[in-house]
Amino acid sequence: MAVQWTQDLATGVEEIDSQHKELFNRINRLVEACSKGKGKEEISGVLRFLEDYVVMHFGAEEERMKSLDFPNYEIHKKMHDDFISDLQDLKQQLEQKGPTVALVIKVNHFLFDWLTNHIRKMDKVMGAFLKAKQQ
Repeated sequence: MAVQWTQDLATGVEEIDSQHKELFNRINRLVEACSKGKGKEEISGVLRFLEDYVVMHFGAEEERMKSLDFPNYEIHKKMHDDFISDLQDLKQQLEQKGPTVALVIKVNHFLFDWLTNHIRKMDKVMGAFLKAKQQ
């Protein structure tokens, strides 16, 4: 089942929303590949994309939060750090066991959980704060 970007996910910060939309596109490519029985072929590319994505995206978010004294910066940063740690665990599993069906399922769940919990909750709060501070 594909995940759809909806306006209720928007943070109101164009750069961040644009990056989130790209994340949705990549996840949907994995979901589509899985529906065609090709998830194992797609998983390596998704994990490589995520490695680059977290450096760029988390860096942009954290820089903005720090520059505008976001009060929940430490909590938000910890969530980013946890995501990176979990991503490294997934990469290690890929390196050790290869692109198994179990890993594909795990990555799908991991990303869906991130989208529904982090973006919908934490990033929305951050976005509202950043938008208010920049006006």
